[in-house]
Amino acid sequence: MKRLKIKEVLTGDQIGKEVLVKGWVRTKRGSKNVNFIALNDGSTINNLQVVVDVDKFGEELLKDINTSASLGITGDLVESQGSGQKVELNAKEIIIYGKADPDKYPIQPKRHTLEFLRENAHLRFRTATFSAVFRIRHAMAFAIHNYFNDKGFVYLHTPIITASDAEGAGQMFRVSTLDAKNPPLTEDGAIDFSQDFFGKPTNLTVSGQLEGELGATALGEIYTFGPTFRAENSNTTRHLAEFWMIEPEMAFYELVDNMDLAEEFLKYLIRYALDNCLDDLKFLSERLVNEEKDKPQDQRSMELIEKLNFVVSNDFVRCTYTEAVDILKNSKTCKAGKFQFPVEWGVDLQSEHERYLVEKHFKKPVILINYPKDIKAFYMKQNDDNKTVAAMDVLFPQIGEIIGGSQREEDLNKLETRMKEMHIPVEEMSWYLDTRRFGTVPHAGFGLGFERFILFVTGMGNIRDVIAFPRTPKNAEF
Repeated sequence: MKRLKIKEVLTGDQIGKEVLVKGWVRTKRGSKNVNFIALNDGSTINNLQVVVDVDKFGEELLKDINTSASLGITGDLVESQGSGQKVELNAKEIIIYGKADPDKYPIQPKRHTLEFLRENAHLRFRTATFSAVFRIRHAMAFAIHNYFNDKGFVYLHTPIITASDAEGAGQMFRVSTLDAKNPPLTEDGAIDFSQDFFGKPTNLTVSGQLEGELGATALGEIYTFGPTFRAENSNTTRHLAEFWMIEPEMAFYELVDNMDLAEEFLKYLIRYALDNCLDDLKFLSERLVNEEKDKPQDQRSMELIEKLNFVVSNDFVRCTYTEAVDILKNSKTCKAGKFQFPVEWGVDLQSEHERYLVEKHFKKPVILINYPKDIKAFYMKQNDDNKTVAAMDVLFPQIGEIIGGSQREEDLNKLETRMKEMHIPVEEMSWYLDTRRFGTVPHAGFGLGFERFILFVTGMGNIRDVIAFPRTPKNAEF
């Protein structure tokens, strides 16, 4: 008999038929005469209730069926006699594929802290919370490719190993085959990277953007979607050392086109989540409500599905950085000294400032543009005021910046001058500058941190809980 996924069985279309299901035990309860097994195979947040006649199967077999044991069950699907489920399966045959010792299996059917589950990340997928998170993560990855494919973008695989630092931050992981204890040295005592595998210093990439620009200036519109790495020693709920980035780059796009695309893209993804992941979202929403029930009302998060609808139902406000600074400085919050970080023209806005603009002032998602050039990357287009660049950040409720991007500087002389000002080696970046030497065009792009976005969609509070195996300072388990 062909196995059916539990998601298919729960629709009720198979009522009255004999079906075969396979999965893992979430819970088992019962009495002397009958046991009830909640079976889940990962296809849905919902479990299938299996009714097991104790006399028929015997207590010897049933004692080996505990939480996380894997089973194959054949039975008749009938309308449920109890509340809580539409259908249930009357078991006729049970195969135990793998037992799970209840005294040793760490994920018991009770409330566990997220920290505990991180320590058992290899098993946390089996919990309802994490199965929901990773089904949503999959759906969002699929939707990203679907969106760009439908718009005619080309998916470009940019290198993971690079000799350039796209952000100029220097917080990169070195890639080397040299002997760490006894590396070859030059005559002046420096490490001789000419003897390294690539013949020069190389690192794990912090961004695929620069290579993406090369593709965009030939293919028109491209996007990258891959892992990036930051050697930033930051142990916060918003930082990872390894994370995934979506970075579209578009030839003949200016700043307004970039903003339009970012808004359309984000709304498409969130609509897709609402249309295709509603059961998982409802579960995560209830989880968040329960987690925050003891918090004061003004400290609770916006209800998850309401928050997602807030984004898709509102036009994004477009506001300059200068206007935003004025709004913040004149706010009651600022005047009362309630911002933790200062607000002055020229400083990088913090999450508290971004959230104030979205949640308190505009009450809509916000796109901030035209940031001071001194706090932005070298490749951003310089505005005529010689003080700002054509940058943009998309700000969301509860999370602040969700997308960062800009129109790129297409003028060779301006770009070279800016690179020298920021001590970026012009000669080593000649391959990048060639796009400005040979057929330069206005172009733009942005980056969306995938985990930051999944954090927003799922309502989880820690970025380590939306990636399968988080890489953070002092942590590279599994």
